[in-house]
Amino acid sequence: MIRDITIGQYYPAESKLHGLDPRVKIVCTLLYLISLFLVQNLLGYLLAAIFLFMIIRSSRVPVKFIVKGLKPIIMLLMITVVFNLFLTKGGKVLLAVGFLVITEQGLRTAVFMAIRLIFLIMGASIMTLTTTPNALTDGIERLLKPFGKLKVPVHEIAMMMSIALRFIPILLEETDKIMKAQLARGADLESGNIIQKAKAMIPILVPLFVSAFRRANDLAMAMEA
Repeated sequence: MIRDITIGQYYPAESKLHGLDPRVKIVCTLLYLISLFLVQNLLGYLLAAIFLFMIIRSSRVPVKFIVKGLKPIIMLLMITVVFNLFLTKGGKVLLAVGFLVITEQGLRTAVFMAIRLIFLIMGASIMTLTTTPNALTDGIERLLKPFGKLKVPVHEIAMMMSIALRFIPILLEETDKIMKAQLARGADLESGNIIQKAKAMIPILVPLFVSAFRRANDLAMAMEA
């Protein structure tokens, strides 16, 4: 599941979207993500779905590759749906079991938030999957260039944002290696209650943080050289 996250990865392919100016892709992605939170009806989300489908087809990135990026957020998706379903009040009561009450507004909000989260992940993934790290950095720097007149460190900010985004798959790969190593030693990461599972994650988090700081230090030394 760790390797299923697609945000931050690049998928090489020959498509018009891959060759598009990174500034255009960044701006369009931001506008798309903002629009997801402005839409308040199913028609709007249907149009967003059609737009997303067309973009995915034009990118020539396999749909299965993009969809698998949703697997790691299934738990977050379920939590979001449950919270919105039971905590949002308003409208006609659809179901009431003890203190648990589901209303029309709660159901509507839960469905819309789930759609937003799914479309958000897929939209952001398309941008990174079709843009190389160098192109992404260059695009961010060009977009922020006007702020350079205000003595804003544009290049440094662009580099920092690009590195942070590309660091995601590296950390995920490192996490995957550490988890496999712990499982090979007999670690049990699945059974037990929440507290036991949290304790079982400590042997993974400690070396992960050490590795992250080491990689960050190596990167800093390489950039200073």
